[in-house]
Amino acid sequence: MAIADRACYPALSRCCRQLRTFILTKAFPMTSETAPEPTDTIGFFERWLSLWVAACIIAGITLGNVASDAFLVLAEIKYASVNLVVAVLIWAMIYPMMVNVDFSSLRHIGERPKGLVITIVVNWLIKPFSMAALGILFFEGLFADYIDPKNASEYIAGMILLGAAPCTAMVFVWSQMTKGDATYTLVQVSLNDVIMIFAFAPLVALLLGITDIVIPWQTLLLSVALYVVIPLIAGYLTRRWLLARAPDGRGDAAISRFAASVKPYSVIGLLATVVLLFGFQGKVILAQPLLIALIAVPLIVQSYGIFVIAYAAAWMWKVPHNVAAPCALIGTSNFFELAVAVAIGLFGLDSGAALTTVVGVLVEVPVMLSLVAFANRTRRHFPVK
Repeated sequence: MAIADRACYPALSRCCRQLRTFILTKAFPMTSETAPEPTDTIGFFERWLSLWVAACIIAGITLGNVASDAFLVLAEIKYASVNLVVAVLIWAMIYPMMVNVDFSSLRHIGERPKGLVITIVVNWLIKPFSMAALGILFFEGLFADYIDPKNASEYIAGMILLGAAPCTAMVFVWSQMTKGDATYTLVQVSLNDVIMIFAFAPLVALLLGITDIVIPWQTLLLSVALYVVIPLIAGYLTRRWLLARAPDGRGDAAISRFAASVKPYSVIGLLATVVLLFGFQGKVILAQPLLIALIAVPLIVQSYGIFVIAYAAAWMWKVPHNVAAPCALIGTSNFFELAVAVAIGLFGLDSGAALTTVVGVLVEVPVMLSLVAFANRTRRHFPVK
């Protein structure tokens, strides 16, 4: 490996330590006595997530061109079809959010049935198929003259992976910002996670098969086990342990404190993954500078389209706004951590599918903030309860 490549590691290590310190002290401040209370404002890093992702894209492209040997070494650290570096980063992203999933909340499943019906229908019967259709329309149709035909299928695959993974973490933020029903939001997330365990792999396999993309079932199932089932179990066991150790009536506060303490690792995992992915994609992107914009267009169309469907259905069905908003926003937002992980496992770090899932991260926050603002402005058109 070149000396310049080895020289990158101390600097990168210092940057990671400084980033974690900043996140702990500035982005997610909390005292040792109390957990942060839910607010109507989005956190510092969530609000500017698109900016951090954009910065990491630039860093990744730069490092991929000046320290390419280092990225090749990282690509070879794998077992079976799983890149171990990426696996650690994805786990750092997913585990903190899984601690917040409370399966005991499912006892409230009958309290807001209309919202749950809309959520399930949109997330599992409409969104994955509309995402696949838009991918075909744009990458094999409208953008065919600008896209390498060999890569078009991978861009479509990335969209399918995003479409089959409804949001698990950020939906809590969007719900708070729209004054959503906290209990309902927790129920819909828990229910979608249960469905995801059984439906994600068959749905992805079906849609990829329809679009003539051949995938190994073993790799797909392994990805679901690694990045959904095991993190969910780990989050569940952690939650049980925290509740058992906490004094009476302080269980939720203990969980909140723990979640806040591990959340910086989730942010670092995401940003490091973006740097890694774009390090592999750097030469391709420099050769096709408009590629990111082309991938972003169908993702943006999908996001607004799905929101309109769910939000309009909630309005016509006279669903209260504190349920209508989160039930529409969960389908609009994506579980991009899972999509990124599965894209890498199925197609590789340097694939068009992995690139598409990361572009999904880039466009999600500004799109979701615009939809949150719209939902708040239209609150008066919905029943209060």
